This record gives sequence, C-alpha cells and structure tokens, in this order.
Amino acid sequence: MKNIKTTKRLITSALPYVNNIPHLGNLIQMLSADVFARFCRSRGYETMYVCGTDEYGTATETKALQDKKTPRELCDYYYEIHKDIYNWFNIAFDKFGRTSNEECTEITQSIFNDLDKNGFIKEHTSQQLFCPKCNMFLADRYVDGTCPKCGADDARGDQCDTCGTLLDPTQLIAPRCHTCGSTPEVRETKHLYIDLPSIAPKLEEWMKETSEKGKWAANAIQMTKAWIRDGLNERAITRDLKWGIPVPKAGYENKVFYVWFNAPIGYMSITKQLEDELKSSGKKSFDWKKWWLPSEAEEKFSEKDANIELFQFIGKDNIPFHTVVFPCSEIGTGKDYTKLYHMSSTEFLNYESGKFSKSKGTGVFGSDAKESGIPSDGWRFYIYYNRPENQDYQFTWKDFQEKYNKELIGNLGNLVNRTLLFINKNYGGKIPEGKKDEALWAQIEEKEKKATELLEWAEIKDALHTIMEISDIANKAFQAAEPWKTIKTDKAVSDNILYNLAYVIKDLMILLEPYLPTYTQIVAGYLGKKIYSSTFAEPGDETALKWEDLGKLEGLDSISETSVYFTPLDNKSVDAFRAKFAGKQDEKPAAKKENKKKAKKEEPKPALSAEEQIEFFNKNIELRVAKIIDVKPNPEGEKLYIETLDDGSGTPRTIQSGLRMYLKESDLLGKNVVIAANLAPRKMRGVESYGMLLAGDYKDKDGKDCVEVLDVSWAEPGTKVVLEGADENAAKKAEITGDEFFSVAINAVNGSVEIAGKKLLALGKEIKTVNAVNSEIG
Repeated sequence: MKNIKTTKRLITSALPYVNNIPHLGNLIQMLSADVFARFCRSRGYETMYVCGTDEYGTATETKALQDKKTPRELCDYYYEIHKDIYNWFNIAFDKFGRTSNEECTEITQSIFNDLDKNGFIKEHTSQQLFCPKCNMFLADRYVDGTCPKCGADDARGDQCDTCGTLLDPTQLIAPRCHTCGSTPEVRETKHLYIDLPSIAPKLEEWMKETSEKGKWAANAIQMTKAWIRDGLNERAITRDLKWGIPVPKAGYENKVFYVWFNAPIGYMSITKQLEDELKSSGKKSFDWKKWWLPSEAEEKFSEKDANIELFQFIGKDNIPFHTVVFPCSEIGTGKDYTKLYHMSSTEFLNYESGKFSKSKGTGVFGSDAKESGIPSDGWRFYIYYNRPENQDYQFTWKDFQEKYNKELIGNLGNLVNRTLLFINKNYGGKIPEGKKDEALWAQIEEKEKKATELLEWAEIKDALHTIMEISDIANKAFQAAEPWKTIKTDKAVSDNILYNLAYVIKDLMILLEPYLPTYTQIVAGYLGKKIYSSTFAEPGDETALKWEDLGKLEGLDSISETSVYFTPLDNKSVDAFRAKFAGKQDEKPAAKKENKKKAKKEEPKPALSAEEQIEFFNKNIELRVAKIIDVKPNPEGEKLYIETLDDGSGTPRTIQSGLRMYLKESDLLGKNVVIAANLAPRKMRGVESYGMLLAGDYKDKDGKDCVEVLDVSWAEPGTKVVLEGADENAAKKAEITGDEFFSVAINAVNGSVEIAGKKLLALGKEIKTVNAVNSEIG
C-alpha cells in the first residue's frame, strides 16, 4: 500500500511551443496534468506541477522572421497570451515558466558537461543543407520536403507528423528552404552528438523495471521498445542557430543546443525558477534538487522521504523524447536524477472533418474559447469526457452540444439544481435530518473507490465517467423517492432522500473539483463549504473539504440561495459557432451548386451485405431502453404523438412517433421501449424530435393494420441494446442520419428481433415480439 505522506508527486505536461496560440488539442496535456495535480493535492500527496513555454529553437526563429520581431520580442508577446489562456482555463500550475532563462542555461550546460566528462558526447562532421540564397546552414525546421518513409509532402527536417518518423533534413525528398522556398545544397559542418548506443543498456534496464512498476501506457511501451529493438543511433544535440542555449565547448561558440535536448531539461529549470522567485520575494522556499536530484539537495532526506514519482503528460508524438532521449541524458550524467515513473500519453484531437489550423481559421483556439461565452469548466468537461486516450477523437459542435446539455447539465446540473432548490423551497434552506441510506451509499462508495483507483494512475477519462455515474445514481434515487409527493404524504421519506442527496452532492464536488474547479467551489459555497485547492506557493484552507472527507455524512447544515451556472446550448448558437470556426472556404458558390446537382444524379448506394450491416450497426447505431413518462398529441400533426422519455441520462428526451392512428396514449404511457438514441434531431410539425421509437406492424384477425412497440419491461432506462456477441461499451457515432439508420434492416423473425441473423439483446435477454412476429422493425 502506498504511503501517501512519504510519496511525492512530481508532475509535468509537455511544454507548448511559444510561437502560436494553443488550440483545444494543445490544451489536453496541461488540462490533464491539472486534474491529476489537483487530485494529488486533495488526496494528501506533496505535489509539484510545473510547465512553461518552450521558447528556443528553429520554430521560434522562423516565426520571428515572419512577424518581423526579434526572438525575444516574439517569446515575450506569446508567453503572455499563453499565460492568459491557461489562467482562464483555471490551470493550477505550481509554476508556469519559460525555457529562455538563465536557470535553463545553467542546468542544461551542467548536464552537457557531465555527459561530455563521462564520454557520452561525440563530435562528427556531417552533411547539412545550406541555403545559398539565405547564406546559412539550415537547421531541421528550416527545411520542408517529402517524407522518405510515408511519402507525405509536408514533412519537416526533424520529424514527419504524418507517420511520426524522426528525420534528418538530408533524408527529405525534394527538400526546400522553409524561409525562401529555394532548393538547398549539401555542405559539411561539425556537430555534437549524444552517444545513445553506449547508454542504451542502462536505459533498457531502467525501462523494463519502470514501465512495469509505473504502468506506462501501451503506446509508450511499444514505441520505446521499438526504438531500443531497432538500435539507438547517436543523435545530434547542436544546431546552427543563434536563438538558443550556448554550447560550452571550444569550437562551438556559434552553435546552440538542439531544442529537444534542452526542452525536457526545462522541467527542472522551471522548478528552479520557482525556487529563485520565492527566495527573491522573501517567501518560504525550497531546494529544486529536492524534486529532481534529492541526493545532492541541501536539505538531506531519508530514503523513504525521497520517494518521488514523476508523472509526465504528453501527446503520442512526444513519447520517444520522454522515454528515450531525456532519460538517456539523465542516466549519462552518472547522477541520480528523478526519472519518469508514469507516462500518460494521448492521441490527437482533431476538429470537425479535418485538423485545427490557425492559418486557415479552422477550429477553436484558446482565445476563441475564452470569448465564446461558454464557461471554462464547460470546455474542461468536454475535453476530459472525450480525452483521446486510445485513439484520435474528432471534436464536433454537435457532440459538444450533446455532452454539454445532456451530461454536464442534464445529469450533474440537474441533480444539483433540483435537490438544492427543493431544500430551499420546501425546507427553508435547512437540510432535513435523516439517516444513512445504506443501499444508496453502497453504490456511491463503490463508484468513489473506483474513481480514486483510476485517478491514482491518471486514468482521467474513465474516472470522470465513473463520477458521472454517481450523479446518475443520485438522480434516479431522487426520481424514485418522489419527494414532491412524499413531502405531503410521508415526510420522513422526503426528509431522508434530501438528507442523503445533500451529502452525495458534497462528495461529487470533492470528486469533481479537479475537473470543474470553478463550478465545484460555487456549489460547495451553497453548502457552506470550500474544496481544498492548494498550490505549492499558496497553501489552501486546511479546513476545506479534501478527498478524505468522501463518504462522511456530517458537517452540513443549510443551503444558501442558489442560481443556475450552466445554461443549455441551443441549435442556433451551435450553428453560429460551427460557421464561425469553419475556416476559409475556397469553394465558390457556383461550384457548390454544381456539386449538389451531381450528388442528386448519383446512383443510390447498393444495399449492405449481412456482414456489413452487422459491422455498421455495431460501430454506428446506438439503441437504448427508455421509459415513456408522458404522451400527448401533436396539435399540428393528426398522426403524431409527442412522447417524453426517461432515457437514463437524467434529462427528459422528446421524440415524436406516428402511432396516433394505431395506439391510445394509455397503450404507451409507462412502457419501457427501444429507441434509436443517436439519430440526428428532426423538426416535425414544429417540434424537435430527438430519436425514434422502434416498432413493428402486423394485421389483426380482422385484417386491420396494427402496430406493436418493442417491449423491454425488464430493463432500466438507459440500458444499451446490442447484438449478441457485441461489446455493449463500444463507442458509437455521436449522431447518424435517417439514411444511415435505415441502411440496416431490423426484422422480427418468428418473434425474435434481429439483424442479419444476430439477435438484439438487452441485459443479455432476447427482445421478442408478441404479435408482429414476422415484420420489419422501424
């Protein structure tokens, strides 16, 4: 069992390049590390979270040239933009620093000198591209061309972003100068290299032990093993640039360190920046080596006190630099620097149908989010809820609207608002007395334990989904208890559910503070409490609620006046956002019109085969059990019913069905039915319909046309309906069209509802029809 009091958590997130405004995809690593750091502080770990702008290197030089600024002016300008955006997103760094500082120069040169002293620095004359027009050797990022491995024509001289291959500029096919576009020539130049092959045996020994003990992500292990298996090469650590850390070696006065050598060292230097700032301001400080090189810290620690776990949050494109290059730099010094313990790496977040692009105006950037009118916690929630941990994820405005309205507001907001409002309205703000509902808390405590275990290993997305399940459980408990009735007929029942739910909300605010720091503090304030949210420099209120207060039913007394924090996103607003961030449209209206005509003339797609239907259904169509809680005729449509459903989400869902000619309202009310849950909304006779109810038709003994809805009375609302043998947790598309839905044939065959011979199941039980035994289901 881990001793929290003697384990220190050192946390870093990938240093963002300073030369541009970060978009939502760039923000994932910093936001992910923020959740983990906040959790660790609340949990009781001594915690340090550092990050900062990566300011040296070719990227900054080229951007400065384009903007007609000096590199320093450019870095100063963008650093303030970055800092402002991260402050708005409420990221609680212990220090957000910069790499263009004397601390980074000092520590980088010290590590280089140790590597050189130990024989791990080699000098080689190499072939390098030189641009005669610009009269300069071209560092890697000054060269563009075609990747020799995958053929992508937008590869850089250091790396191909398409396939992830690390490159040397001379390997590019058809290289061109990034500055002027002309073709460079090959000339000889001298550079220094880190001797990775000589360090590799110690790296491999360290990696085998740490990757297992620190539970590295699968892609981090696979990529690192591949690098070691394929044989490490000596890697250049100097560049022909002016903007960078000087190389402290004779003959290299006009060169600087390659940015990927010194950037990870920036984590150390930013920690030292914090030390220096605290000392200069007269505040209580510390020795940065306590975190990064405890054996040489001024204040000596026992072995147990020096148990430091380094958690690093990065994108998949940065894995090798954190699992190979940086650890080799540390190992090669011969000193016991703190090395990676756990790697939390993610895939890419893309935008709508393509990628984020500042130049094309495509996608949402940090400054856009800030000006959107949507609270920062709303953006945080969406990013965490869909964190791309195992595969790339596509941001769409429709998906954003759905998660924001249905999960954040319809689940969490609904629970908080209706519970606290009910107490204020019916109990004068005084939380009623009650006793612990053992059955309810057994479910809650199980989820709290699971969320805690997930967060211990930075499983941020799964932990959030687990926490939201607590909110869903509580919503259903509120609904089942019906306090709006029992307060008049059996007040003890009403008292008890409100008492328990007040403490569930208290727990939810503790659990969600790492994710939603603004909202949770507001709601905690309604309860007369604060949530612990310290940073290293400014310790929080020791009396505030911490992780250890989960499950404690004590300390709450009354509710202050509340207000609604999150308001739903309507279709009009979402359409406006989509249009605003769609980027520059090059296609002319006439061309669009012509394409539309062509599309209309296209032949219909052939029907899907049985195997294709099964595959399409499993990947795209989401069926769910829902309970019909209200039915009324649509006054504008003589065939239509408007049905209100409980689909298990906590937010009522409205759909319409053409059943008015076949079934009475009483035939539908209270039934648990099957709905197509991810069908695109459709306005019918003035009312938006969010899904479709599944039914089959048949003729009665008199030959009259009849309809039978699918009955799943044994399954709770929200239960997923899947094909036999399918994974009920498989991700589905956020939204499908009617044409997509009807591309799969659902039929009742001898009373069994199936697709291409595969039966539809709810909770493992087969869905059957009674009367429509051989019919199409739609």
